[in-house]
Amino acid sequence: MKWKSPKTFAALLLASTLLVGGCGNSGKDNAAGNTGNTGGNSQNEQAADDTSPITFTFFGGDASPNWNGMKDDVGKAITEKTGVTIEAEYDVGAGGGESKIALMAASGDVPDLIFAKGELSKLVDAGLILDLTDLIEEHAPNIKKIFGDNMNRLKYSNDDPAIYSIVTNMGVDNEYFDATGGFEIQHRVLKELGYPEVKTLQDYENVLKEYYAKNPTTDGQPTIPLTLSADDWRIMITVTNPAFQATGAPDDGEYYVDPQTYEAKLHYKRPEEKEYFRWLNHMYNEGLLDKEAFVQKEDQYKAKIASGRVLGLIDQEWGYMDAENALKSAGKNEYTYAHFPVTLSDEYVDHTFQPAGVDGYGISITTACEDPVRAIKFLDWLASDEGQILRNWGIEGKHYTVDENGQRVIPAEITDRRMNDTNNFTKETGLGNPAGLYAAFSARYGDGVKDSTGNYYTINFPEQIVELYSDAEKESLAAYGATTWKDLFPQESDFEPKEWGALYNMPVPTDGDYNVIYEKTEDIIRKRIPEAILAKPDQFDKIYDDFIAELNKVGAEKMEAEYTELVKARVSLFTGKEIQ
Repeated sequence: MKWKSPKTFAALLLASTLLVGGCGNSGKDNAAGNTGNTGGNSQNEQAADDTSPITFTFFGGDASPNWNGMKDDVGKAITEKTGVTIEAEYDVGAGGGESKIALMAASGDVPDLIFAKGELSKLVDAGLILDLTDLIEEHAPNIKKIFGDNMNRLKYSNDDPAIYSIVTNMGVDNEYFDATGGFEIQHRVLKELGYPEVKTLQDYENVLKEYYAKNPTTDGQPTIPLTLSADDWRIMITVTNPAFQATGAPDDGEYYVDPQTYEAKLHYKRPEEKEYFRWLNHMYNEGLLDKEAFVQKEDQYKAKIASGRVLGLIDQEWGYMDAENALKSAGKNEYTYAHFPVTLSDEYVDHTFQPAGVDGYGISITTACEDPVRAIKFLDWLASDEGQILRNWGIEGKHYTVDENGQRVIPAEITDRRMNDTNNFTKETGLGNPAGLYAAFSARYGDGVKDSTGNYYTINFPEQIVELYSDAEKESLAAYGATTWKDLFPQESDFEPKEWGALYNMPVPTDGDYNVIYEKTEDIIRKRIPEAILAKPDQFDKIYDDFIAELNKVGAEKMEAEYTELVKARVSLFTGKEIQ
């Protein structure tokens, strides 16, 4: 069974690349003074300060519609400081880079740097990703400092303790100050109904139903009480993941893990989740769920939100941020959304903020990169205090000032543009949350961590978060006795940290029985869940029960047993505990 790249090949390739130097398109050849990596410590030390022009190619598994070829303020500053230009390509749809990365794995044609999300294993198994362990140890003091005692969590697996990626989709030591997911309702809806209680699915339904009955149209178009995005992998975020979210389970991808035994099973098998999908079936048959929810593309989903006629969403803010920013730019803040921790009933507790520790997607250096030392030093500079402040705050004197107490302050006009002209502002400056257009490119500290000057690394701290809220948000929050949306959710201190981290990031076999069975179960899930939701109420039970039986028929139980062993091994890797 395939699990990792051949280490001998990777080591030989790294050794040979250190002899030839250069990566992508260097602006100078070695004879003209590019120190590159020509072997020996003296050259490596000289390369530490090398700012000669060089281009790294990059592919990102997430879309980045505001990417401007580093012509933004932050991008220009990065190039000026490092000599590095990024020639980037991003996934443009909702596929998370899956199709593109599968082609890369098959062809061996990869960029210098890649943010592969959940597809990293395919590239590792194809021998296309470098082990970064020694590169970090020798050339990346800032990255080492950020991860500290968490370096063990960057290791790929017990069997292969290589570091194939540096976590970048989350900040280390992050303290969440706000909630950006859950069940969303427009502020205008809440205001007209007198800010009703929204805790259970029944509460949520009642709000949408009552407002829709009074307002069947919005700005001349039919009002949509609730819509979802089921385009490709987005079905997980807005359709299937909320089933465990609303029934008191943490986010462990497609699985539910018993916290005592570590036994894993597809979360759809939990009886309470069947009741969540029954509720969606009820919403559809009541005419409250968008009839096009399971056939619309992602751009259609966002267009509906941007029109202002969608009353409710069940999504993460990053999934509809572009559309919400369009509403803000149009001065329609009352059409944007509040966030609530909605559960099936009062007996369940939302686990959004259960800690998972340092674990997530990240950036990798591929075997195509001809100068991995220059590459890791570039990533390390971005992880330095200077690099992090630039990515988060921008340029002093232009995007922030420093007051007489040494505190960084964002001017009112910049705050206004960040809040109300977000897309244009990001395209021009490179700034946004988190860490703007350059978040995926290196490690960073999370919200709540302060630098040596006593300032926060990020702009997401309570005072600044509140400053960025619109008047409509502030009015809604005040009505619910909250300062930020997180105040409405159960807090980290209410939970024990998950010993297995973020399972969406755990490597799994990319060939053999596991992968075949997993793909079969995913096909069944993406077909049968919509079928159950769109069925007549009296057909729901049979369709759902047949769905579970169909999963088992293609080998789900065998897959779950194998996954259980992987979870146990991961707990052992992360904690040092011996797991039977």
